[in-house]
Amino acid sequence: MHFAICDDEQQQIDYLTDLVETWAVQGKVDVSISTFASAENYLFAYEDLPQVDVLLLDIQMGEMDGLQLARHLRAHNQDLHIIFITGYDGFMAEGYDVSALHYLMKPVDTARLYAVLDKAALTLDKPEEVLLVQTGDATARILHRDIVYIEAFAHYVKIYTTQGEFETRANIGDLVVELGAEFVRCHRSYVVGLRHVKNITKTDVVLDSGVGIPLSRRLYKDVNQAFITFHRQKG
Repeated sequence: MHFAICDDEQQQIDYLTDLVETWAVQGKVDVSISTFASAENYLFAYEDLPQVDVLLLDIQMGEMDGLQLARHLRAHNQDLHIIFITGYDGFMAEGYDVSALHYLMKPVDTARLYAVLDKAALTLDKPEEVLLVQTGDATARILHRDIVYIEAFAHYVKIYTTQGEFETRANIGDLVVELGAEFVRCHRSYVVGLRHVKNITKTDVVLDSGVGIPLSRRLYKDVNQAFITFHRQKG
């Protein structure tokens, strides 16, 4: 697991580094840790960093605070586990806006941190779920977590993902069954990936991108419950 720690206090960086290293030894987890003294430093190094699995992020820092950094990172990476570390609990609502894994108050309690890291490690150990579809003369391998939504047409479907669009002959009803509980049919012509849903209105499923997907009136209750259940289980 690759950790990043971003805090403008070196003492706090050293303290969190010691905690993570101790947790790794106790759990026999192979870890690497990158540290940054500001959000700006993190962004400057972002392109050259190996994939970060867990980010321990201070909220109150210099010109760019932790929430601003989290919003920037979340726009490009839905799978990063963000754990906010702060001395003030007034930012908790904003933390949920960027799907933070947890929110820990300073001074960080060792047992609480270790419980959150255990949760992150279990999530990372899960194998990637994959959908295989025939597109023309090729077979495409699409990760479930990358699927934003699916739209049905006469005899084929278009799969919109974070990596692009794929068109294939398929039945949308069969696809939603194959994809499982992280996906829900919200309209006779649409299936959405719940991890990419921002909120639900009476008429639309609103994605993180701001795009609205039509929501059938008769399906509203089931879609809303699936959305609530998914995010409760997620964290």
